[in-house]
Amino acid sequence: MTQHSPARRPLGQSALDIAPLAFGGNVLGWTADEQHSFALLDAFVEAGFNLIDTADAYVRFIPGHHGGESETMIGRWLTSRGPAARARVLIATKVGLEMGPGESGLSAAYIRRAVDRSLQRLHTDYIDLYQAHRDDPNTPLEETAEAFDQLVKAGKVRAIGASNFTAPRLAAALQTSDRLGLTRYCSLQPLYNLMQRSDYEGELATLCQRERVGVISHSALAGGFLTGKYRSAADLGKSVRGARMGAWLDAQGLRLLALLDELAATHNATPAAIAIAWVLARGVTAPIASATDVSQLQTLLQGATLTLTDEQLAALDHARSTRSST
Repeated sequence: MTQHSPARRPLGQSALDIAPLAFGGNVLGWTADEQHSFALLDAFVEAGFNLIDTADAYVRFIPGHHGGESETMIGRWLTSRGPAARARVLIATKVGLEMGPGESGLSAAYIRRAVDRSLQRLHTDYIDLYQAHRDDPNTPLEETAEAFDQLVKAGKVRAIGASNFTAPRLAAALQTSDRLGLTRYCSLQPLYNLMQRSDYEGELATLCQRERVGVISHSALAGGFLTGKYRSAADLGKSVRGARMGAWLDAQGLRLLALLDELAATHNATPAAIAIAWVLARGVTAPIASATDVSQLQTLLQGATLTLTDEQLAALDHARSTRSST
């Protein structure tokens, strides 16, 4: 059954309007096979959400994979669902991580090659949001800015964004685009969640607010830790990501999980929904979160429309302060 569509908000100064939660496409073609991937995307769109985030490199870092799996899965889904599906979604993908020998970075030549490959895998004529996956200090900012601007003018890309940039480098990139009269980054994709706050809070958050840069933060659930899935050393083998969770199973991490449980009971929600609601309350345009089955996805979507009180937000802030972030 179609749910009431969540209110959408502009992504920075772009013409893109997005619902308050983005689907993290890194699972597509990896932990979600074609059947599950299609079901997830169908449920996400049917619930009124529209931003699907992926990258050309997903999931090259997994043994036995070569990159492009996620984009290819999205392309198959778009083809199978027909033209109407493309009109209902915004596709965000990224360029810059290594895809093979000499195939990485943000040089103009590589961006031109990479975007055409992404378009082919995605089975689409345009990408709504094309993002620099990470900074490339070896390529002049002017070269990268001009390459992205040409893609926008050619109609291959509607808007551009940055991912994992520091505040000084994002500021420099924005200044470069403004000085040259080129399309500027409309969004930033930083690491940000209740467990990992220090990269974004402070200088980077202030810059995004001042420059009206939209924020679509990744890892909203800290790799699954904030779902409450991992509560002891015995739980670390529950998934391929579990091995990284052990460092957070300290007194502070367990205290945060207990508070998430308490607030979830109060709101008739899940710890994951509370964690997403917290990110949204911090001024993020739309956090990115992944799911591997539809029931799990529904709990995440609930977090996008859940409102926490000032007291609840303060309690969460105190439970995992910026000073102790890792």
